Amino acid sequence: MSIRLTNSQARQVILHLQALSAPPTGRMKAGDLARLIEQLGYVQVDSIQWVERAHHMILFARNQTYRPAHLAQLHEKEQQVFENWTHDACYIPSEFYPIWRHKFQRDAPRLKQKFENWQGPGFLQKCDALVERIAKDGPLMSRDVERAKGVKQQMWQWHDGKAALEYLWRTGVLGIRARQGFQKVYDLCSNTVPSHHYHGEVSHQEFVDWCCRAALERLGFGSAGDIARFFDLVTIKEANEWIASQGNNSLVPVDIETADRRSTKQLVARPDIVSLVAQLPNMPKRIRALSPFDPVIRDRKRLQWLFGFDYRIEIYVPAEKRRWGYYVFPLLQGDRIIGRIDMRAHRASDSLDVAKVWLEPGVKAGSQRMAALNGELERQAKFTGMNEVVWAPDALQPD
Repeated sequence: MSIRLTNSQARQVILHLQALSAPPTGRMKAGDLARLIEQLGYVQVDSIQWVERAHHMILFARNQTYRPAHLAQLHEKEQQVFENWTHDACYIPSEFYPIWRHKFQRDAPRLKQKFENWQGPGFLQKCDALVERIAKDGPLMSRDVERAKGVKQQMWQWHDGKAALEYLWRTGVLGIRARQGFQKVYDLCSNTVPSHHYHGEVSHQEFVDWCCRAALERLGFGSAGDIARFFDLVTIKEANEWIASQGNNSLVPVDIETADRRSTKQLVARPDIVSLVAQLPNMPKRIRALSPFDPVIRDRKRLQWLFGFDYRIEIYVPAEKRRWGYYVFPLLQGDRIIGRIDMRAHRASDSLDVAKVWLEPGVKAGSQRMAALNGELERQAKFTGMNEVVWAPDALQPD
């Protein structure tokens, strides 16, 4: 018999499991950041610094005492996280490295063919030479690798040295030792992950079981597609086979009410879903701006049916065709996404500039809500080192 969850209960489950159900006010102590990233599963890395880079905004949304230096310490000094690929480049707990070692082995033939077809003959020999160079001389950056003679660099075109470094990183030969600015510093992977994690190995069955189970632990409930997409390590077919192999003690069938209250989704849930729902804390009333790459936001289809929020990042959309703006942030309040905001940290003017705020239908700009929004903007300004918040005259759009 299926367990039925209301839409509000379902939203609170995912927000709780993704560390957004507690007030983000407690000061981070030793180990808290590592535990937070382990709870999330990964933190996506992105280069755009419209307010602050995505990985920093994801962590700040969950604890307002977080600062970028904390992540650098965790990654570069303590090596409790490493950088590699899920659906995109991410910081990943180092304890997960044996899973990624299996991924590297699994993906190697496909990536080898892809990069050889792209780069042409002699590419693997260049890779071998780079590995020897790093082993002998130590870490390097892509700017340390000379471009092939006679090749003119064009925007977004990787020279062959950069391609070799990325291939070696994606296949687990090299790791990211540090970042300078936002530039990767490549080193032998064995130097970027603690030895006891680096040498760990898992079988294919253990790999699939971990990927599916770990995804469902962090989602609470989902379809085979949801489970496969979370880490983007297994196929939907493998996730379906994993679901079929689990007994009633491992998975629970659930009916999840959609945001429009007109239908339900028939999914599977982790076995403790009933007790999890019974113990859900009250959601904070404060407003929080979420990164477009936040784990709660990333799966757009799930976001649509669960939160009723239609979101698209428009950085690749021509300006005249954008509905919202270049880089717009969803606004979370309680268990609802109440709107979106076009804001930017202008470091030259030392201000966090608010261009537009759009509230969702039925969400009113009352005095308490606007006070909550201004409080979040002040926190964002402090986080990014801006001295003031500046609103455009017509920033608040009608609902």
